[in-house]
Amino acid sequence: MRLKKEFVTQTIGDKQIMVAVEGAAFSGIVRSNETAAFIVDRLKQDTTKEAIVSAMYAEYDAPIGVIAADVERILNILRRIGALEE
Repeated sequence: MRLKKEFVTQTIGDKQIMVAVEGAAFSGIVRSNETAAFIVDRLKQDTTKEAIVSAMYAEYDAPIGVIAADVERILNILRRIGALEE
């Protein structure tokens, strides 16, 4: 899976902003916290949910179950707005 090319990101301060460009069904801006930005950055290339969870587990001091739930929640949001290629 990966982030569709119709979605671009920009980091401003400690927030990541994602916008849909021409051709996307979603019209709007998504502001991401640090966790969501980490996930979105991994989705800029082909990856899997498991690889994202593993990368987050290596980076953050949190239980694997909490990390997996956070990743699934963010992926579901990205699916709802049509931002993922799967």
